[in-house]
Amino acid sequence: MGFRSRTTEPSSYARRAGPERAAHRIAQRDGHRVDRPVGVGTDTRFRLTYVRTGPRGRVPVLILPGGPGLASAVPYRRIRALAARDGLDVIMMEHRGVGLSRRDEHGHDLPGEAVTIERVVDDIAAILDHAGVPRAVVYGSSYGTYLAQGFGVRHPARVAGMILDSPMLSVEQDLEMVRAHRRRLFLEGSDPGLARVAAAVREAIDAGLPQDEISEIVQITYEFAGPDVLCALSSERARGRLRRTWHTVSRLGRSEVGGAGVPYYAETDLVRGIMYRELGFGLPVDGEPLDPQSIFAAAGPHPPFVAEPFDLPSRIVEFTWPTAVLSGERDLRTPRPVAERIVDLVPGAVLVPVAGMGHSALDTHQLVAVRVSDSCSEAVTARGFENLHALAPMLSRLPKRGMSNTLGRSIAAAVGMGRRAGSVAALIRPGGS
Repeated sequence: MGFRSRTTEPSSYARRAGPERAAHRIAQRDGHRVDRPVGVGTDTRFRLTYVRTGPRGRVPVLILPGGPGLASAVPYRRIRALAARDGLDVIMMEHRGVGLSRRDEHGHDLPGEAVTIERVVDDIAAILDHAGVPRAVVYGSSYGTYLAQGFGVRHPARVAGMILDSPMLSVEQDLEMVRAHRRRLFLEGSDPGLARVAAAVREAIDAGLPQDEISEIVQITYEFAGPDVLCALSSERARGRLRRTWHTVSRLGRSEVGGAGVPYYAETDLVRGIMYRELGFGLPVDGEPLDPQSIFAAAGPHPPFVAEPFDLPSRIVEFTWPTAVLSGERDLRTPRPVAERIVDLVPGAVLVPVAGMGHSALDTHQLVAVRVSDSCSEAVTARGFENLHALAPMLSRLPKRGMSNTLGRSIAAAVGMGRRAGSVAALIRPGGS
């Protein structure tokens, strides 16, 4: 469940100079601030920032990005513009400890112990109070789905409807489902359409390549570039070729869980307690191939898991509002079995599958996110979400735009060029790599 999306990755110029200026420009134009208690035994307060865009009049859509650590103001400018064009009233909160909500009234970083899921959930209620919004459609993506469900548990009267995009449910139970799903697809070859891919991945494992690298490669390549590219890259690397391409793609996967982050885009330092103590991102590896935890283990020391703040499987059965569960066909981080379990537990929930999509429509397929939000915002005033499943074929045909599409094409091109170069080398020097 690595946090950083490719669509939110800033340019090199933005890394040097742009994010802070952009954040404050957005805050001046669309931002609002709410005085909130820091907590943890102090009277100190901080300015919780949120942005609101689009015309009023419809049921607002409150969007909670993934992470933990993703900002809202700067990374999601484009999707707010797309939503406003479709007439959506969108509210996005800058998560406490991140970006415009990072510092207290004295200019100091919030203490890590004040950055917890329960406090964030109560922050959501505070911004709705400030905005004068009695109820909203709550859209959560990845980690944001945990916040959305937690908000439903603590503040049920404020939820008009819910969209769970690439959802989480239960830390340890989800992990077992993720492991089983990955291994069914890429070790056992249970899907006939992926039999060749599974054979190539097993070949890479048998070649003795590091398990954390294989996990990173499978996740990133399958999600963004697709099964054919994953098959080619795994097979070529098992034969000793495409080393540079392999390590470049592997580093992309590792960057999603490591590093200091980028201010006003993704800041992981103050949310480490949520990541590790509350959500178990660093749970131990099980020693078997394709373990998603091997990526976190390779990232270095981290705090131990203590407990999650909510027992969501036992609580979401009480949800009474319409719920849509959005699930990408290629999502290996929060895969389809997790989404299906939520649909089974939430009364009347509707599964909205999207062919060819990986993790998080909010980050990788924003036209899908906007269309589903638009449909749900209209549906809560007229009926439930029963008809949303019928949208799946149309959603799957929508063009992918932004960094996710660029990344997939870049990986495919690198693999293709590497294979062609290898073929030429073999013709000139038989046996060459």
